[in-house]
Amino acid sequence: MSKQKPNQAGILRTIKTFLDRNRLGELLVLQNHISEQQLKNALELQSAYKRPLGDILVELGLVTRGTIRRALFKQTVLRCVAGVLAIMISYSSMNVRDAFAESAGNKAHVTLASAAVNSASSYPALFGTLEKRSGDLSAFNKWGAMFNRFQSDLSSTQGERVMQQLKSSLDQMRGLSVEAQVRRVNDLINSVQYISDKRNWGKSDYWATPVEFMTRGGDCEDFAIAKYAALRALGVPDTKMRLAIVKDMQKNIPHAILIVYTNDGPMILDNQIKSVRADSSIRHYKPIYSINRTSWWLHTAPRATQIASR
Repeated sequence: MSKQKPNQAGILRTIKTFLDRNRLGELLVLQNHISEQQLKNALELQSAYKRPLGDILVELGLVTRGTIRRALFKQTVLRCVAGVLAIMISYSSMNVRDAFAESAGNKAHVTLASAAVNSASSYPALFGTLEKRSGDLSAFNKWGAMFNRFQSDLSSTQGERVMQQLKSSLDQMRGLSVEAQVRRVNDLINSVQYISDKRNWGKSDYWATPVEFMTRGGDCEDFAIAKYAALRALGVPDTKMRLAIVKDMQKNIPHAILIVYTNDGPMILDNQIKSVRADSSIRHYKPIYSINRTSWWLHTAPRATQIASR
């Protein structure tokens, strides 16, 4: 059997690995654009959203559409290279079958790392759904990036001024019960102007910091984030709050709300609904995922129960 030079074997292994991967997520992992765990999280969300994986990855801020196009183009180019190499190798009397057989035994398999997915906490499951919890927040770039920008905002003159004004309003709520604070914060933040991300930032989905929101207004997730920050400033722990991305079954669009777990159960703070409501009283939202500073939860419908029928 003829032997191949080390660099030739390496090239063949690389090309074969890429040719064996036809799925977008695996290609992005192989090209080091996302991690295996980020792909795992995105696939979980894709299953819940029933939307293309590429859209999910872009919305999470993990890749751009340009990155996706380049990844697919790279695989196309490698397919062409593979054909050319096959011809060249045949002319140099290399045993292509043996070469690929050898590389197949050592090729890099994309094995999705087992996520730290456990049963949900002791809090009531949101809208009666099944919940799977993970402590890996690496896929949620917009969430993490927003908090990083918020830290920078707090050290700026504008940020200090805005937060001092918010603090003055929050100081009037100190000493109230959590339930009363939730209602007061919901009213306060809902008084800010609604404005779409496209009009406000020139982007289809921008997660504003509380400073940016209080200065320029914002859309649904910005309202939820500002309420989260305000209640956190009042002493409500992260573990009792979640920002939830839901599907509005009436409008057939994604929407963001804040969930606060109180002695009265999960309470919904929503810029589309004037007053704070118990989750049991809202029937047109289907939760997709929820998140706080420590974990995120994937929501799925119970096998025998449709959420919309509650």
